[in-house]
Amino acid sequence: MPTFLGHAVSGLAVNALTQQKSYSVRIAVICAVCAVAPDLDGIGFRLGIPYGHWLGHRGFTHSVLFAVLLALLFSLFTKKEPSTKIRLLLAASFFLSALLHDVLDAMTNGGLGVAFFSPFSNTRYFLPWHAIEVSPLSPARFFSLRGLTVLKSEFLWVMAPSFVVMILSRFIQHTRMKST
Repeated sequence: MPTFLGHAVSGLAVNALTQQKSYSVRIAVICAVCAVAPDLDGIGFRLGIPYGHWLGHRGFTHSVLFAVLLALLFSLFTKKEPSTKIRLLLAASFFLSALLHDVLDAMTNGGLGVAFFSPFSNTRYFLPWHAIEVSPLSPARFFSLRGLTVLKSEFLWVMAPSFVVMILSRFIQHTRMKST
């Protein structure tokens, strides 16, 4: 899996793509939180839940259903938005932020895969392309040469593309504002 930092940055990229007006820090934070939230399943290790269990790592919290539920939950924070269209767009960005976490995890070269269809199926999937180095779950292993390799991979395959998306999105929005 990419680290929480890589996931948060990918959520910020989704936010940049979906913002219709000036930059909203509150919405950007929600997108980042939605992008990181699936890894809350790491608590299961402390509770004795096995990795392969439907509540284990990359289980239910990495499913499409969880992304939908998370988006609905965080949509409650958008009630002050002026239109239903904007609220739906924000809900979609929350959903995509969470789902992108799952897709990125399915692009790693380790673990058991992602249970996209949990709780209906605990079958774990990887995407055919495994470019992202899987992050060690142990902090001791992360703060080692292995962790540096993971961060380099994450920068190349997650953060750099996310930054490009954010920059291009802002440029396009700025250009549109000037032309109107």
